[in-house]
Amino acid sequence: MFGGIVTVSVGHCHPKVNEAAIEQMNKLWHTTNIYMHPKLHEYAEALTAKLPGDLKVVYFVNSGSEANDLAMLMSRAHTRNFDIISLRNGYHGMNPYIQGATALSTWRYNVPLGHGIHHAMNPDVYQGIWGGSHCRDSPVQSTRKCSCKPDECQACDMYYGQLEEVFKFSLPRGKVAGFFAESIQGVGGTVQFPKGYVKKAFEIVRANGGLCISDEVQTGFGRTGETFWGFESHGVVPDIVTMAKGIGNGFPLAAVVTTPTIAESLGQALHFNTYGGNPIACATGLAVLKVIEEEKTQANSLAVGTHLLKRLAKIRDEFPQIVGDVRGKGLMIGVELVSDAESRTPMQAPHFLEIWEECKDRGVLLGRGGLYGNVLRIKPPMCISKQDADFAADIFRLAIARFAERVARK
Repeated sequence: MFGGIVTVSVGHCHPKVNEAAIEQMNKLWHTTNIYMHPKLHEYAEALTAKLPGDLKVVYFVNSGSEANDLAMLMSRAHTRNFDIISLRNGYHGMNPYIQGATALSTWRYNVPLGHGIHHAMNPDVYQGIWGGSHCRDSPVQSTRKCSCKPDECQACDMYYGQLEEVFKFSLPRGKVAGFFAESIQGVGGTVQFPKGYVKKAFEIVRANGGLCISDEVQTGFGRTGETFWGFESHGVVPDIVTMAKGIGNGFPLAAVVTTPTIAESLGQALHFNTYGGNPIACATGLAVLKVIEEEKTQANSLAVGTHLLKRLAKIRDEFPQIVGDVRGKGLMIGVELVSDAESRTPMQAPHFLEIWEECKDRGVLLGRGGLYGNVLRIKPPMCISKQDADFAADIFRLAIARFAERVARK
């Protein structure tokens, strides 16, 4: 139920993907992208056709960290500004350049990094200062009390005010290079932002000369169900989109997509990636894209994911002192475990591991995330069935019930 860390998108060893990789391997193993080869251009056209507007230029790299590295360079080169904004609790990679934008202490080393990068308050409607039961775009809302009406979100305005503070006090006036945001935070624990926040954030970034960068490394390719890209749920079109993980079903492949105008900025110096656009990678990526379309995995993500979310919500309601929050869209799901429902205190690691390991021992692999490591990350291959989802939910409920019994006996 974790898909090789949100990477196996269409299933382990999918025969069509395997066949495409083997066929290309037997034809042409490697040539760098300074030489033209058909699969590079065929795949580039197919991939950019899935994106809106003028997002029609693609750079192929090998990982999400590389993609976000390049996006940061691109934003600085194009705007001729230096400062970057990302959100606290966000994860954008571990390369030294992009590690500065990753704002989780558990993923940061005591080395110089992050010069010119500012972390804005995370608009988390469950653990944050503001938010509650009407604030997020999810089939399952938080049980936290909220004064918002169904068609408004006061939390959005409050968190946006904190982003404005960064512009007022931390940046050169009217100058920012770029703003990074995941559509739903992945490593940070499947955190969803209040409705309308991303759209307002994009507006202030552009008003100050910056580019808007959507990190779709985990949310792309239909995983969130309703849309092919997570940013579409926010009603925005970014200037740069980064993608990896599910793009190659586990093959080392990633991409940065932008507009022709922004792409021209890389002409200021030479830019090159030895393995980016490798023939086998392109053949694999193209096959994955075709399988996603043929097998309608986006629709499956929506149907099975919504079913699973609602089942998990019932478990939350049954064990409110243990399961604090269930959230997400499609097959991008998070379950936050707590030690106290009212204070939303994160469950301590030893207790979390009891539940996590029991699920594993009974045949269900779940991811782990969040700053305190207390969030179950459920991001399975997008081909799973309702029967798979029910089995996972049954095992999770059993592990929770057994943990509750042990707590009650103490």
